[in-house]
Amino acid sequence: MTTAYQTIAHEAAQEFVERRSRFIGYAKPVRTEEEALAFLEEIRTRHWDATHNVFAYSLRQGNLRRYSDDGEPQGTAGVPVLDVLQKSGVTDAVLVVTRYFGGVLLGAGGLVRAYSHAASLALQAGEVITMQLCKTARVMCDYNQYGRVSSLIPECGGVVDDTQFTDCVQLTFHMTEEQLSALSRRLADATCGQVSPELLGELYIEHAIC
Repeated sequence: MTTAYQTIAHEAAQEFVERRSRFIGYAKPVRTEEEALAFLEEIRTRHWDATHNVFAYSLRQGNLRRYSDDGEPQGTAGVPVLDVLQKSGVTDAVLVVTRYFGGVLLGAGGLVRAYSHAASLALQAGEVITMQLCKTARVMCDYNQYGRVSSLIPECGGVVDDTQFTDCVQLTFHMTEEQLSALSRRLADATCGQVSPELLGELYIEHAIC
């Protein structure tokens, strides 16, 4: 399993006009092919009167990549949109570029540039982020240990997600595998081996958080 990947933060759209043709680029983070196709259908329904609804998506699941020229000359639309995804390193995302023909032919080179530009604008608007694989864990400690334990987690690069106060204190947090190893050592030193993290699982978190 990869420890990090790039995707986009949220759904976004941008448009521009090239020689009277209107290009609208849409981007959305997705995790499955079903989600990608559902978004494509949503755009097709919204722009039922458009000349073309070109798309491309890239998914980590099954290392899947798909695209369509949707009636444009072969290689002038879907491939350039997919290239934008691949060159940016973005995955788990779908791009749809809607075109309303303005009456002026753009030629093969013009189409490639226009579809690439629309896809790039949408991708930028969606904000490319890095997702980092983090471990989720928890520690339990006495109240007299709480101050030191709670400070060690952020000192080691972790983020506390929840704290529960009962007969003892339970802190749930996430951090990278390397940070968790460092925390384990420092907790053992600080508490004479009385407190150690319990691994709960793992999940991808936006890199800035970890």
